[in-house]
Amino acid sequence: MDLRRAPALALAALAMLAGTGAATPSPKPTTSPTQRDGTLQILAYRGYAEYGGTSPQANWTGTFEKETGCRVARLDTVSTPEEMAARVAERPYDVIAADPVLADSMIEAKQVQPIDTAEIEGYDDLLEPLRELVSDSGNAYGVPFLWGYHEFLYDPERVKGGDLGQVLKAGRVMLKDSPLTLADAALVDDAVDRPFELTATQLDRVAEGLEGHEDRTYWKNPLDLIKGFATGSIDYAQATPYHRMLLEKAGKKVKAVPARKATGWADSWMLGSGVTDTGCAYLWLNRMTDPDSQRDAAAWLGLAPANTKACKGRAKPVCEAYGATRSPRLDRIAFAVRPPGDCRPPEGECVDYATWTARWRELAK
Repeated sequence: MDLRRAPALALAALAMLAGTGAATPSPKPTTSPTQRDGTLQILAYRGYAEYGGTSPQANWTGTFEKETGCRVARLDTVSTPEEMAARVAERPYDVIAADPVLADSMIEAKQVQPIDTAEIEGYDDLLEPLRELVSDSGNAYGVPFLWGYHEFLYDPERVKGGDLGQVLKAGRVMLKDSPLTLADAALVDDAVDRPFELTATQLDRVAEGLEGHEDRTYWKNPLDLIKGFATGSIDYAQATPYHRMLLEKAGKKVKAVPARKATGWADSWMLGSGVTDTGCAYLWLNRMTDPDSQRDAAAWLGLAPANTKACKGRAKPVCEAYGATRSPRLDRIAFAVRPPGDCRPPEGECVDYATWTARWRELAK
């Protein structure tokens, strides 16, 4: 790679990511201590529910208020699952855009209530595998919004690729800084059928396989992996098809390592357990399942929409990258759930998420 070109390549990639995948900070509505008629308190990842931006995608909340008459009394946005879990622990919300681990935790803790799917127009248009992820005992607890999956990219100018096992044994690799990355490493083990349900022995084996690489790095912000490839400081990275798109558009021809299976995740909108007047909450949930809203969200954030009717126009390239409308692609994705402590595979009990987190901290410290 011509290192004289790297800074320009990095800037191009960063500008593209900043312009298409993240909304700018925006003014928040005034706060209200509890939910009242005609108001909403929202918790979401940054870019999922922006307020007051100049583009339609960055002002979904303001548009919702004008069209429904509902007032958003509080809008809190976060960047990481850890920040979101901390906010949920601090106070209740009316609607929450939850990641898989938080969704399972809130269902178990009864912090969310079942959703009346008859009140959600187009609920049946949402991908069935994603709907099942946020269902429990016959009840739907979430409305799937956006999803994605991981792939491992490599720089063909520096390395020849290989398979996932070779990648995880290599040095200059950048992994996502998340305990769930252990599930990606578990895909190397042919004895593992469900990568998010590991016994203590399996988890030990996976963690040991990731040890001993001082030159390995970790990312929380995807800009780090974009810069890593652009400057030539990494050879491999755990990423998404959208990140591959950004790098290719910026002139960096990265490739994806072939894999028989991949890990993925889906974020879903959930309804807080303390919401008694659900009128505005259901209007919001309907807005978030609408094909037009999901089309804007997919194009804006670089994630696939749960409603495949959204795979047109601006969202079409993103849908094509993820294979959103192709059933075979979905069949090979193991979607994330919170690692359970009570499943019973033949060879022993599964370990819980706290154990995953502790092992990951040892690896990534």
